[in-house]
Amino acid sequence: MDLAKHVTMEIVKVWSEDGAGKVVEIPADMTARDLCQLLVYKSHCVDDNAWTLVEHHPILGLERCLEDHELVVQVQASMSSDSKFLFRKNYAKYEFFRNPLNFFPEQMVAWCQESDGTIPQSQLLQNFLNSSSCPEIQGYLYAKEPGRKSWKKLYMFLRRSGLYFSTKGTSKEPRHLQLLSDLDDSNIFTVITGRKLHNAPADFQFCIKPSKARGDGKEMKMLCAEDEQSRTCWMTAFRLLKHGIVLYKSYSVPQHRKPSLSHFSTPVRSVSENSLVAMDFSGRTGRVIDNPVEAQSAALEEGQTWRKRSQRMNALGSSSPLHPSSLSTVIHRTQVWFHGRIMREEAHKMIIQQGQVDGLFLLRDSQSNPKAFVLTMCHHQKIKHFQILPCEEDGQVFFSLDDGATKFTDLIHLVDFYQLNRGVLPCKLKHPCTAVAL
Repeated sequence: MDLAKHVTMEIVKVWSEDGAGKVVEIPADMTARDLCQLLVYKSHCVDDNAWTLVEHHPILGLERCLEDHELVVQVQASMSSDSKFLFRKNYAKYEFFRNPLNFFPEQMVAWCQESDGTIPQSQLLQNFLNSSSCPEIQGYLYAKEPGRKSWKKLYMFLRRSGLYFSTKGTSKEPRHLQLLSDLDDSNIFTVITGRKLHNAPADFQFCIKPSKARGDGKEMKMLCAEDEQSRTCWMTAFRLLKHGIVLYKSYSVPQHRKPSLSHFSTPVRSVSENSLVAMDFSGRTGRVIDNPVEAQSAALEEGQTWRKRSQRMNALGSSSPLHPSSLSTVIHRTQVWFHGRIMREEAHKMIIQQGQVDGLFLLRDSQSNPKAFVLTMCHHQKIKHFQILPCEEDGQVFFSLDDGATKFTDLIHLVDFYQLNRGVLPCKLKHPCTAVAL
């Protein structure tokens, strides 16, 4: 008897950042990661394991990225009628596994079994992942008082058993600790409405919401940190303490997971960055280039061939239908990192939404100079803007972001260069800020 025919199917609607929606029928046991792989395939975009499903509550002003292992249908059942799923990149999803020290400031991390008061930093993540150890995040947070607009500054402790606050200063004696929220039946959300709606003391709000609470948000615990780093620390620790080793498995073996998509007419192919290989076609048959140095030189050579073609076209004069000087002013519009005439605020929002990791970037048209462009990028959780100005030399237009010291024939060339060289930037360009149309 074919059991596959008895799999319960459910309808899920997912929205892209341009406001378009796609309806998909999925099995009840499909994970968020598998649904992302399906959407990646259907949208013909590259799967670099940064795509996420976002649970978005517009009225409450909350959102969170689903964990890869969560069951989509189960999450949908707990969502209110106004909420929806968004399909978006989040490069910071597992960044704490790569750079744990950036996420956990020493003064915020404590250990229940501390004798000499310190634990080697190399043990930091292992202690979060190991269910028998007792890591604890501590520090001041503002908590919104239930039913009121006022906030109270409290010293809090986040443990596996829940989030506690001290009723007496910074005392962690059991008689002074009061449970604010548990982790098992709750999820942690970013507050996206800004500080005005809740009269918050700072911009760095987050919220702990019971998984089964669908209504007006009375059961939600609204919290506010004093800066971005401490908010990130609290939220990351919450995820680690709640899910533990499951998060590490999702991070370490995404390419080994095969989506259960056998009921779709077309098999789903996942294209990861790791599977895109350089090919050498100089012989009669192609061969995969294994040596990374050789692969890089092959890619550069291919780029140079394109430039030479452009120069030959230039020599033909402006009568050529694809005149490179005009081509150089529009060719970037085909790139995923170019977002056209978006406002500075919109660029900020996109960078924040896609995870404030070093090297996350986008390019956009300048609002102050119609011939210029702006590079918006993230470094150390701060968003910075660099103007790219056109300059003319021997009748050809070049682009530069260091006052002409380094010039490029087009913006693709410029981005390629700064992905390999830091130059005047605080770090190399690493992750393009992408919006995909579903």
